[in-house]
Amino acid sequence: MGPAFYIMAILGCGDAETACQQVRLADAQYQTAEACSAATSAVLYQNSDLAFPVVMAECRPASRSMAAAADKPRG
Repeated sequence: MGPAFYIMAILGCGDAETACQQVRLADAQYQTAEACSAATSAVLYQNSDLAFPVVMAECRPASRSMAAAADKPRG
């Protein structure tokens, strides 16, 4: 049985050789990987304030603890 839902990690990436790092988790939870993938453009637009040369989104299977962390208010 697969994960109950998916969350989207926002990754900030440096130039060429620099590895990406997770900088945020999107607030939404998705029922399927396809639904998560379909939302990436909108979520990237909402996170365009990040100061990285490249910002990416990655859909990940979520555990209950990850969902709780995503639900916490930022700031």
